[in-house]
Amino acid sequence: MPGPVFLRGESVTLHPQGEDDVQFLQRLINHPDVWPSLTSVEPLTEADKREWIEDTDGDSVDLLVCADGERVGTMGLNRFNETWGVAELGYMIDPEAQGNGYATDAARRLVRYGFEDRRLHKVAARVFETNPASQRVLEKIGFRREGVMREQAYVRGERLDVLRYGLLAEEFEA
Repeated sequence: MPGPVFLRGESVTLHPQGEDDVQFLQRLINHPDVWPSLTSVEPLTEADKREWIEDTDGDSVDLLVCADGERVGTMGLNRFNETWGVAELGYMIDPEAQGNGYATDAARRLVRYGFEDRRLHKVAARVFETNPASQRVLEKIGFRREGVMREQAYVRGERLDVLRYGLLAEEFEA
């Protein structure tokens, strides 16, 4: 059972990640349909994930995404730069829960938190060119494609472009 609710979207709730979530998060990040869409290429053990949860240094907000009380993914604002007022949005949704609008709802709510509660000026995101579903999530909440990092990534034997997205506080419509 997830911990207390930190943020509430229309169809999801976002919770702080804790010890009880380690197995779910390890299974999610090691899922063969998930890890290739990340910058991770090595499997994570429970101990690795536990250490990652415990080693928060204040430069990220990492939350568990739940729907109907069940864990469906994780989402965070990372790489906070307080001087510039920017952070980067990242997320993973369990493949079995994809297509239900959970990522869009959670992203919209977390971005609103970033702008309203953390006084961010901009939220950025990166996505592989081969991930149109993630591109749609960002575009639905107002992110604009800002550029292409050509052949930036190497995934499963293939060079991929990484697309850079950004959303300014004044462009965001909650």
